[in-house]
Amino acid sequence: MCGIVGYIGKNEAWPILLEGLKRLEYRGYDSAGLAVLSNGAIDVRKAVGKLKALEACIKDNPPAGSVGVGHTRWATHGRPSDENAHPHTDCSGRITVVHNGIIENYLELRTELEGRGHKFTSETDTEVAAHLIEEYYAGDLASAVREAAKKLDGSFALVVMAQDEPRCLVGARRHSPLVVGLGDGETFLASDVSAFLRYTRRVIYVDDDIVVSVGSSDVRLFDLDGAEVEKAAETVDWDAAMAERGGYDHFMLKEIHEQPRALRDTMRGRLNPDLARIELPGINLSEEDIRRIERIVMIACGTAYHASIAGKYAIEELCRIPVEVDVASELRYRDPIIDERTLAIVISQSGETIDTIVGLREAKRKGAKAVAVTNVVGSLAARESDGVLYTYAGPEIAVASTKAYTTQLMVLYLIALYLAQVRGTIDESRAAALRAALWELPGQAEVILNDYSEVVKAAERYYCFNGFLYMARGINLASALEGALKMKEIAYIHAEGYAAGEMKHGPIAMIDPTFVTIAIAVQSKTYDKILNNIKEVKARSGEVIAVANTHDETITNYADRVIRVPQTEELLSPVLVAIPLQLMAYYVACNRSPNVDQPRNLAKTVTVE
Repeated sequence: MCGIVGYIGKNEAWPILLEGLKRLEYRGYDSAGLAVLSNGAIDVRKAVGKLKALEACIKDNPPAGSVGVGHTRWATHGRPSDENAHPHTDCSGRITVVHNGIIENYLELRTELEGRGHKFTSETDTEVAAHLIEEYYAGDLASAVREAAKKLDGSFALVVMAQDEPRCLVGARRHSPLVVGLGDGETFLASDVSAFLRYTRRVIYVDDDIVVSVGSSDVRLFDLDGAEVEKAAETVDWDAAMAERGGYDHFMLKEIHEQPRALRDTMRGRLNPDLARIELPGINLSEEDIRRIERIVMIACGTAYHASIAGKYAIEELCRIPVEVDVASELRYRDPIIDERTLAIVISQSGETIDTIVGLREAKRKGAKAVAVTNVVGSLAARESDGVLYTYAGPEIAVASTKAYTTQLMVLYLIALYLAQVRGTIDESRAAALRAALWELPGQAEVILNDYSEVVKAAERYYCFNGFLYMARGINLASALEGALKMKEIAYIHAEGYAAGEMKHGPIAMIDPTFVTIAIAVQSKTYDKILNNIKEVKARSGEVIAVANTHDETITNYADRVIRVPQTEELLSPVLVAIPLQLMAYYVACNRSPNVDQPRNLAKTVTVE
């Protein structure tokens, strides 16, 4: 999830672009760049690292001109480097592009374009857009962008500048945000209104598959067939900080709401709309490597550890391979049984978690193949593993992980299905049903996020209670542990997650009228068992919130409150269950007024012991 900004108007572009990028830096911070139409030519400046590096490279000789584009990068294709930083240009340097999103068919397009003589200078998916626009350009930039957009698969927000059309910027959008800012004799294009809020609050939100052509005082919108489209301007009343959060009160809430998009991005290019097969090119294991696997060790910490627990259930059920889940900080201090027939799967949002990295190195030292599941291109885990599968969640600013967790689950399901597909341990009808259910998950997540009023009411009722006990059976033990962790992290309330069958072995002693039990009671083969556990809690005067499926009427006879989620395959249900548990922790925390995005004593990435 990168940040893009464009400016055309009456003022020097570079300071406005730089200020906009500072407002957007939360969207990406591994490299940055800008391009300004200066003295009849496009002047491009780039730098690896945070924006200070870009500032340093332009401060003594800034590019003069009143039209330009800027970009702050969150790498998805190609390591952070000067070559891979945006903006990208065509062969002639006369067309410049900045991009947010993922172009799924970039390898196919790159091969075609190279076959026609185009020279590429980066590893990114974005550069194909610049060369594709060059192919179609015949004096009308908007038309060329429309034709190029028809060829692109995936998600994109583009802002394009052409040397031969100095009073025009063109944008295009599909699944990635793009907004126009309407100033006084100046116009802006950006990922978020925060980039230009100092200058104007009048905006036009660009819709999917729309191309927008802007001058300093005019805006025209077109569909991909070239028909002009009308869209009214709106006035936003956010302050600058709120704008960076997309209008949400906290980054955590924004990131919870980004999960449908993040889940779709994680599937892109791996599970296609025809649902025919799972493709995981980044896993970098041959079919023979996969058939030789005798056991899997999953290495992770915190939230990633909980994702691993769900991954264990999925892989063992579908692939019939024994899976061991290790807390990374424990694995490094024992002598695990790992050899050349072991696959190590290391999971880390940042790819820099020190205990996980040391666990990865130990597994490789013992001869295991290693695959990293991470969100950060070029991270240590990505560099040191044999294969890497990125989650494409985009930057996660809040310390408490939300979209990182659900996208890790998505990758682990894809791994489980892919291994089963190669090893022949799943029949096609079952595989097809799971692929179809995976494809539905983002839309089902949107259903939950469209109405979670019951969660808000429950949080208002229970925020002052003494503690929360989360109980579940089967694969949703991972959900119970993760839900409790979220409550501890941001609301500072004692919370524990348990396998419901363990209730009578100790936890039931904690039940009293000031203690809340959250029971995960979605449809499963142990549904009747969890109802019995709920009855045991109620018999001891405990209050129960049940997370249950939408059409489950039985549960209302057992729980005090019911939070609904759509029904899916039991194996996949942790993705949907996670969302109301995240929201519950968030709203309890808001009622208690701690710092939700930066809870005390915690850091986003743990790089020391």
